[in-house]
Order: sequence, then C-alpha cells, then structure tokens
Amino acid sequence: MSAVISTPRRMLSDLNADPVLLGTLIILLSFGLVMVYSASIAITGGSSALIKHAVNIGIGLLLMVYLTRVPLKTIQNLSPLLLLAGVILVLLVWIPGIGQRINGSNRWLFLGGFRLQPAEIMKLAMVVYVAGYLARRHKQLHYFQKGMLNITLMTAAVVLILLLQPDFGSGVVITATVFGMLFLAGVRLWHFLAVVTVGIAAMTSLAWMAPYRVARLTSFLDPWSDVYDKGFQLVQALIAFGRGGLFGVGIGASVQKLHYLPAANTDFLLAVIGEELGFVGVIFVISLYAVLVWRGFQIAARAEAQRKYFVARLAQGVSLLIAFQAIINIGVNLGVLPTKGLTLPFLSWGGSSMFVSCAAMGLLLRAALETGGRKRRRV
Repeated sequence: MSAVISTPRRMLSDLNADPVLLGTLIILLSFGLVMVYSASIAITGGSSALIKHAVNIGIGLLLMVYLTRVPLKTIQNLSPLLLLAGVILVLLVWIPGIGQRINGSNRWLFLGGFRLQPAEIMKLAMVVYVAGYLARRHKQLHYFQKGMLNITLMTAAVVLILLLQPDFGSGVVITATVFGMLFLAGVRLWHFLAVVTVGIAAMTSLAWMAPYRVARLTSFLDPWSDVYDKGFQLVQALIAFGRGGLFGVGIGASVQKLHYLPAANTDFLLAVIGEELGFVGVIFVISLYAVLVWRGFQIAARAEAQRKYFVARLAQGVSLLIAFQAIINIGVNLGVLPTKGLTLPFLSWGGSSMFVSCAAMGLLLRAALETGGRKRRRV
C-alpha cells in the first residue's frame, strides 16, 4: 500500500516520465472539452455538458495519476481478478434494478445515480490479463494451445457475452486488440492466420444471424438508398464533412449538430470536428492518435529490450486498444466501416469511456517510468 501513496509533487514528477505522451494526452483532452461543448449546444445547452465532461476528465486524470504510482508487477498479479471483475460487471447488466436497458441494449449499470458501461472496463481488463498470460508463457508461444488456443477461447467467451447485450462494436475492438497482441508477442504465423480466418468467419456468421446487424453492416455501403432510416446517421455525418471542406465553418458554427446528426457529442463527434474545423481538424486529431500509439510502441520496444515482457505486452495492448477504437470510430464517421456505437478515445462525451481511457494512459505512463523514462524513480 505504501508503494502507491505519495505526495502530489512526487506524483506529478512521475507523470513526466514521457512528456510527449503526457503532452499529447493533455492536448486531446483539452480539444475534446471544447468540441464536446460545441457539439452539445443543441442537446443540453452546452454549459451542462461542459461541466459534466470536465468532471469526467478530472476523475479520469485522478485515476491516471494514481495508476502511475502502482508498480506494474502489482497489476500483473491482480490481472486474473481484474478479468473476473470485468466479467461480473458485464453479466450484471441483466440483473433487474441494476442493469439498464437503453435503445434495446443491455449495456449499462445504474449504481447510486451513476451510469456505467461495463464493456469499457472489460476492454482494459482483457488487455491486462492477456499481457500477463503472454508474459508468463513467452517461451511457449510457439505451441498452439499455449500460444493461441487458450486466449482465443477465452476471448470468444467474453465476446459472446458482449454480443448478447448486444454490443458488437466492443466485441470487435477486443478481438482485434487481443489478436494484435498475440501477433506482436510472436505466436507462429500459421497458427495466427488459421485462428484469424476462423474468427472472421465466426464473427461474420454471428453478425448475419441478427437482422438488425445485417442492416447496419450493409447500410454504410449505400446510405443514400435509405436516407431517412438506416442510412440517416451516416448521411448526416457525410453532409457535415462536406460542409466543412478544407478549413471548416468555424468552431461553434456547425449546422449538423442542431438535431440533424444523432450522437453528435459521442459516436459522431468527429463529424462535428470535420464540419467546424474541416479536413485540417480531422488530420490534427488523427495525428494526435498516431503520436500516442507511436510512443506506446516505443515504450513497448524499450521494455522488450530489457526483457520486461509484461510491461512490453501491456504497452502494446494499450496502444492497440486506443488505435483500434480510434480507427473504427473514424472509419464509421467517414462511411468506410459499419456503424458500431464506439466513442472517440479522450474526445467523446461519456464517463465510462473517459475513465477507462485515462486509466489505460496511467498504465502506459507507468510503463514509461519503469523502462527508464525521462527520469526513473524508485518506488
């Protein structure tokens, strides 16, 4: 316990283990605060959303700072319990009085006036657990059972639970992240390709078993054929990008956010950014994510060189989680991927997503510190 108790000055000093990582995060959070306020004007009047989003960021940052003080060895030891907690929370969404059904999906828990989306916690719990598993088995990954099969079966079980909510988007993010971690850990290529092929076939089959999923998966191919129903959300997003052009119409001047574009401050925040700040604004956002992921992989490479396998796998997993979540959200907004109901990390409105994203960054900053960041300290 004493290892995680520290003075504010010591905590802030540890955050400086990777100034580029921390600086990029602060820019993302600040930019997101402005854009959520702008996108929420027609929904809540703006001020209420600004205050709530700022509070969510504050709580997320406190969680991040705390996790920079927790040795990753402790996190590794707790990884099975974290996974178990994630599974329990995901299952609780079906308990009457605790679980909350919204828009036909059981994805939320309502606890003491606070609404929580367990799937967000499940994403990070899976990353931590898989990182621990791969670190323990790093000399046995060339065996099919210990390298691919065990993790694949566990991932399939978790994804199946999420599909029952239904939450196809979170299932895709978890699957992509876990498979990415397996590939980077060095499992045999033919094992990897075989499992990926089966996985894609299974996910495709599950998607086509539900009519509403088929509609969502195919509507993005030609949203203009059903402008007022299944293609409505994407059409409004594309109109926003079209209005924005190269430099945008200016912050606060979006028309699409005025009840034309659904989920303007959450899933489709990028469309508002594209309308108000144009192509330049979208590239700015993509560049910030690229820097975060790049620094994450640099930290992982440093840990690998030091034979700190859990740290390396964790840094890779967090980087992949952020990358896949951002890529899918951006792809959905641009109309190159089906609508998934995923937020934009660090930018979109949503407490659960913000807390987990900041927690992930806390682990990544801790990894930077333990691998000899700017200034390593003993704990």
